[in-house]
Amino acid sequence: MAVRAINAVTFVRCCAALPPITTVRYVSRHDSFHFQSYSCLPACCRLHLRLMSIEMPSLLDMRKRCRVRASYRLELKSSEEFLENKLGKQALRKGLLLEFRKDAERLLLAVVQKPDGKKNWMVSDQNGFMTSIKPQQVTFIVPGIEDFDHTEISQFVQTAQENLDPALLEFAWIELLENNKSTTVEELAEMIYGASEPLDSYSAHLLLSRDDIYFTTLETSGSYSIYGPRPAVQVEELRRRKTVKENAEKELEEFINILKSARDMPRNAKPPRSAWTCEDRIRIKIETIQAFAIETCWKEDEKRTVGMILNAMGLARTPSAAASLLMDIGYFPVHMNLDLLKLHTDHSKEILAAADVLLSDVGDIDEVDRIDLTHMKVYAIDVDEADELDDALSASRLQDGRIKVWIHIADPTRLVQPGSVIDRDARKRGTSVFLPTVTYPMFPEKLAMNFMSLKQGELCKAVTVSVVLHPDGSISEYMVENSTIKPTYMLTYEGATELILLNLEEEPELRLLSEAATLRFQWRQSQGAMDTSTIDTRIKVTNPDDPEPLIKLYVENQAEPAMRLVSEMMILCGEVIATLGFLNKIPLPYRGQPQSNIDLSAFLHLPEGPVRSFAIVKTLRAAEMDFRKPIRHGVLGLSGYVQFTSPIRRYMDLVAHYQVKAFLRGDALPFSAGEIEGIASMVNMNTRLVKRIASSSLRYWLIEYLRRQPEGKKFSALILRFIKDRVAAVLLMEVGLQASTWVSVGVQVGDEVKVMVEDARPRDDIITVKEVIA
Repeated sequence: MAVRAINAVTFVRCCAALPPITTVRYVSRHDSFHFQSYSCLPACCRLHLRLMSIEMPSLLDMRKRCRVRASYRLELKSSEEFLENKLGKQALRKGLLLEFRKDAERLLLAVVQKPDGKKNWMVSDQNGFMTSIKPQQVTFIVPGIEDFDHTEISQFVQTAQENLDPALLEFAWIELLENNKSTTVEELAEMIYGASEPLDSYSAHLLLSRDDIYFTTLETSGSYSIYGPRPAVQVEELRRRKTVKENAEKELEEFINILKSARDMPRNAKPPRSAWTCEDRIRIKIETIQAFAIETCWKEDEKRTVGMILNAMGLARTPSAAASLLMDIGYFPVHMNLDLLKLHTDHSKEILAAADVLLSDVGDIDEVDRIDLTHMKVYAIDVDEADELDDALSASRLQDGRIKVWIHIADPTRLVQPGSVIDRDARKRGTSVFLPTVTYPMFPEKLAMNFMSLKQGELCKAVTVSVVLHPDGSISEYMVENSTIKPTYMLTYEGATELILLNLEEEPELRLLSEAATLRFQWRQSQGAMDTSTIDTRIKVTNPDDPEPLIKLYVENQAEPAMRLVSEMMILCGEVIATLGFLNKIPLPYRGQPQSNIDLSAFLHLPEGPVRSFAIVKTLRAAEMDFRKPIRHGVLGLSGYVQFTSPIRRYMDLVAHYQVKAFLRGDALPFSAGEIEGIASMVNMNTRLVKRIASSSLRYWLIEYLRRQPEGKKFSALILRFIKDRVAAVLLMEVGLQASTWVSVGVQVGDEVKVMVEDARPRDDIITVKEVIA
């Protein structure tokens, strides 16, 4: 007999023939079952009749009584003799029906066929396969069966599944708990089904093996076990956990269905990003997937949840798959840069408010000492989309024929003081972030791109480094002063180069700057400097959230006149500041690079330009820093060097400004050498991350640019070096991107060949080119 509870109504199903019941009546929910003339029923059905007569409120009362008995512990004398008496022993033999563990996840029914060696047995499983099993794999032997037909296993399993009703276990648990009794599979089958026939016993076994609420295993001998009812308090807790788990699983299933629906929508119909953050239950899961995608998901339970989601979506359990999912549902744009999520990008409300306070009371503690240079012609040369303009240049020829140059650097320290909230935020960032798709300034935008930057035709506060050069390009004399300037021209590198090459009489100052840059470059080379100029590539992406954004490519040669001019003047400024620091014992972030042991003459056989530069760079040793005195910079050919020309975009340049400005005022220096070293350690770590992100972002968009080019388009490729046999590293000259390809016999380093793109997949960082042989 089986008792089944459906919608809080209890029904009786007979497993064995029973005398007819004169009257059986049931009513729903709160009415009790009534039985008349049931004394003729066998004793094995008394539990059933008791269960059938239970009202649902009475069941709740029984649960309460069990909770009162929370301190109850089942006392059971455990011994081999007890197990043998209660369970008996049954050896494996032909014809037995048993359950065995196929693998970590599967349990199968099978019929024993014959021995396989000394200990193993051949069995026919429910799927029709013959398998050799070990005795240790057996999890249950169905009692009461001697010679089972293996062709009937499937029907046996199906019938057993139909008998399963976990609600029956609760009634049995209450009965056993109140009577302080343990049970075996056969005894439980007798209680809940009214018989211990093979099918009933197997059904009871399945209920117990799948139960994680009501019963616990007390003793086990081989494939036989004795079970005891759990204490009521423990059952209540397990019920609570189960409910929480089921609710979470239901919520997860609903979430997965939402993901599938969004994934299958057309790109222009997908939900906006904001739609995924309206409800906390959705937002939390999306943010967890995002954390997994950028490898910042540390909690194991969150990793498991994301793994289940990815598995349900038919994806691998990898960060890249999680990122692809977020793109497929429209949460991420197609060209999302995941690395940006790891950066401190937007400024907080606190920082923006602090910036407003600064701008409301713009003072200048150096006003008295500023020299007026507004009469000078001042050139600011930078990329055409530059937002933060740090530097500008002036020049004149002295009566004795020497050239004097002025290097004007923006003066953010007139607004920002060491240790202020703005300063601390800038230190945390370490640098501005310049990407093809976006710029994240180190300072709030209203400061960095307005009041701090040099603006054409406007009065601008600056720190000016003036230098008189010897005819050979070395420094004759220098001066560092606070100044006021009025930039005359804002030129792009391309525009400045054009003016230099035109050699216009109207721009003698620009010609002098170019002449000074040439002198300086020649002098540095005489001091051992290495020329590492190569191709410089920039990309500007408009509307990056669009599937097909506009990509504008800039490829510039660092050896061109304007880029060489600016580079030499910045290096000259760095040498002056290092000299000033050395002579006055000022702690500064001095930069150096040990001289390579390789003689530069070893590279003279290589063509000048990118080929030679790439070869030299591969031999360079790691850069170094000192904070007490200058150290030699072998690559630049200088005895000392300090980066000073970008205080709006590099924090260590700002530190140098703090130190130098305090020295010029005669104030105590804000930082000791040890403090600067600590700051540099933190800043350089973040700067390395930003450089890596900028490099990978540039490469992504270069590959995307190539992916869009017409099929079969040819590109010029410069052979940089041979990697192995005829496989060469090449530089695509039109885009400034390195790749590798097989080249024909006879092609040498420095030669140019024509190649075409075979495969370009930016998300996978794959670019494959093939030589086009005429």
